[in-house]
Amino acid sequence: MATLLRSKLSNVATSVSHKSQAKMSGMFARMGFQAATDEEAVGFAHCDDLDMEHRQGLQMDILKSEGGEEGAETPLEGDIHYQRDGTGPLPPSASKEACSELSGQGKPKITAWEAGWNVTNAIQGMFVLGLPYAILHGGYLGLFLIIFAAVVCCYTGKILIACLYEENEDGEIVRVRDSYVDIANACCAPRFPTLGGRIVNVAQIIELVMTCILYVVVSGNLMYNSFPNLPVSQKSWSIIATAVLLPCAFLKNLKAVSKFSLLCTLAHFVINILVIAYCLSRARDWAWDKVKFYIDVKKFPISIGIIVFSYTSQIFLPSLEGNMQNPKEFHCMMNWTHIAACILKGLFALVAYLTWADETKEVITDNLPSTIRAVVNIFLVAKALLSYPLPFFAAVEVLERSLFQDGTRAFFPNCYGGDGRLKSWGLTLRCALVVFTLLMAIYVPHFALLMGLTGSLTGAGLCFLLPSLFHLKLLWRKLLWHHVFFDVAIFVIGGICSVSGFIHSLEGLIEAFRTNAED
Repeated sequence: MATLLRSKLSNVATSVSHKSQAKMSGMFARMGFQAATDEEAVGFAHCDDLDMEHRQGLQMDILKSEGGEEGAETPLEGDIHYQRDGTGPLPPSASKEACSELSGQGKPKITAWEAGWNVTNAIQGMFVLGLPYAILHGGYLGLFLIIFAAVVCCYTGKILIACLYEENEDGEIVRVRDSYVDIANACCAPRFPTLGGRIVNVAQIIELVMTCILYVVVSGNLMYNSFPNLPVSQKSWSIIATAVLLPCAFLKNLKAVSKFSLLCTLAHFVINILVIAYCLSRARDWAWDKVKFYIDVKKFPISIGIIVFSYTSQIFLPSLEGNMQNPKEFHCMMNWTHIAACILKGLFALVAYLTWADETKEVITDNLPSTIRAVVNIFLVAKALLSYPLPFFAAVEVLERSLFQDGTRAFFPNCYGGDGRLKSWGLTLRCALVVFTLLMAIYVPHFALLMGLTGSLTGAGLCFLLPSLFHLKLLWRKLLWHHVFFDVAIFVIGGICSVSGFIHSLEGLIEAFRTNAED
């Protein structure tokens, strides 16, 4: 009798323990954490992938253990299973795999210096080569805009990260969102829970594809100006560059490409130093009288887009901040990276413009003497070709997940087979995307126009308009009056700059289309 009583009490205690553990797991799940199984230590994990959009489909089911025979203890296999389509719990064998994919436990955290290097790589890329052309049409106001854009982009990056956090019942600030898409969806909920994410995805795809087009354009431009005596046109050089880039359609990962891209980025910094050194050698001939306070009304709005586009990094900041060892250092990292970018961009643009004045070209390296122009441009072309796969692969991933792999919400059948291999028609679509970038580069071979259009359309939207709007929508009750003022001012100024730059860039593109059609 005593043995039976002890057995019943043991079963009751075990049941209470399991129920308590399930409740705690459910609480952690609602806070964005994942509880581990009995066989593993309790750990915390959160989804931290930039391109894993529309997480509303993810559901978490708490599995309750059922008691077996009297006196027997049934092991608890797991508290939580993540599923995409809500069709049922994942099998136990797939539980650990799914959780490990969604968690960040296996990902090494990065320091503030490493995070700063990523941001610097994004905002100090080869597109700074178009900044002297912006000074040509904006004068001192263009220099002011370089400083203003750095301040605003630094601020909007910080408030975008603030939108990832909310205060829980205990008054603690916890991370409840993981990406730009999550923030957009939260702002549009509950009426349109996925509308915001789709808008951000469309803007992201446009920016990524336009970046690919710019790489093809700049490759053709640099090669044509490096070897002007060869009977090869700029369009032909663009076709040759695209032929080299066609294998990008077969990419499965970017490990090898990333290593080369790092070397090319370092080479790009060296090239910038060489350009500045050449300009300093001609300091006696600098045309200070050419820098004016007036602006070219027709072309300066395009310069606004060029400057804004050179600072775009907001789209991956949530993922970057989530992978930092100490997220509290994010604000400091943003400050010194944007201060450094502002100083370097301002000096580079001003020094280059003072050297060539009214003869400044869209890509500043085209102004260099022919003796060193070819060497510098070949390095830049190599960087452009090795940088092309990065935005191309990101655009392909967003398209595939949104249109072909988003569970029951996908518009088209899955482009991958059961063995994980890419289907033939999926490969055809990738090749078509590469060809599309070529066609755009051929019909609109204007680096400044395309850069201005992209900066005015998606750059201003992702860097100025949406962060300030989301900040007001999600945190307006806790904002001080000056934060509200800054957000409203940035939204208004960003909207005006975006519309004016887009209109003038579009007019330039239409004119370029007409010119190419006549030729």
